[in-house]
Amino acid sequence: MTEHQAYEKLQSVFDNFFFSGVKVTPDLAAEDVEEWDSLLHMSLVLAIEDEFKVRFKVGEVESSRNVGN
Repeated sequence: MTEHQAYEKLQSVFDNFFFSGVKVTPDLAAEDVEEWDSLLHMSLVLAIEDEFKVRFKVGEVESSRNVGN
């Protein structure tokens, strides 16, 4: 899967969660989106894990600061 394809898949996940038409970029962070709270964050992580068939460790989720990191 290319980086472009990965961001397309991420965009489809984000489109299911945000009403405000959030554009997924590597620099996008929770503080950039008013409706992105801690509960939505965990739901988003679970949806991303399902979409990409991966599992994140707690430390990976805690240390991430934006979509690209």
